[in-house]
Amino acid sequence: MSKPSLLHVVKSVFAAAIGIQSNKNREIDFQHGSLPAYLVVGLIATVLFIFTIVGIVSAVIGD
Repeated sequence: MSKPSLLHVVKSVFAAAIGIQSNKNREIDFQHGSLPAYLVVGLIATVLFIFTIVGIVSAVIGD
């Protein structure tokens, strides 16, 4: 199997973050994936999540 695509990495990180990652995909990630790719996508997803929460809270409290 070839290296996972960027779309696969993004979907895998999202699925793992919400707890629905399948064992099959997890095995593909560990056998064929690149750790830096998953770290970068995970970091970007975390930053976007934090900014989204801050934006929602700011909008609700009227700041």
